[in-house]
Parts: sequence; structure tokens; C-alpha cells
Amino acid sequence: MKKITGVVALSLLIAMCLPTSTMAGVKKGQRIYKKHFYKKCKFSGVMFSRHHLQAEWEEIYESGKLPEEAKNICPNLAIETIKKEWWKEIYAYSVKYAKDGVPPNGCND
Repeated sequence: MKKITGVVALSLLIAMCLPTSTMAGVKKGQRIYKKHFYKKCKFSGVMFSRHHLQAEWEEIYESGKLPEEAKNICPNLAIETIKKEWWKEIYAYSVKYAKDGVPPNGCND
């Protein structure tokens, strides 16, 4: 009985932690976009994200072409100024607000 309780408790803990880490990536991606993309792109992060469906963003990211696609969407963006580790957060943000993703809540997303 203790093993079952332990497994259930561990599963619950893991389930609670996963969405939080994903949300942290989305929020960080939003901050990165606002600070490093917005001035060059001249449109919001949601408008950037709406260029593709979630599956398309996933394919772009997994193939390693996210910086290239960001440059296609926003030609004035200097992708060499974007740190390599930031692309994961930009990806998380783009997937959340993709064409088939979550609608923006009206805040400055």
C-alpha cells in the first residue's frame, strides 16, 4: 500500500511541475521577444507566433531552423544578437500563441 501511495504522490508531483516549467518558458519567451525582437519586427509576439500552426513551429524548431524562420518573418532582426539558449523560450512562446494555439488575453502579449 505504501508503494502505491508513493507512486501516486510522485506522479501527482510530476504532473504539477510540468505545466509550470512550460509556462516559465512561455513567459521568458515573451520577455525575450519584447526586449530583443519587437523593436526590429514592429509587431507583437502574438503576430509573430500566428505565422504558423503549432505543428509547423514544432517542425521548424526540431529541424534547427527557428532562427532562419524568425529572420524570414522579421527581416530586420539580427539573429546573431539572439543567444542560442533563448530560442527554446521563443519556441515555447510561438507554439502557445500559434494560429491554432491559445488566443491572446488582450494584454500586451
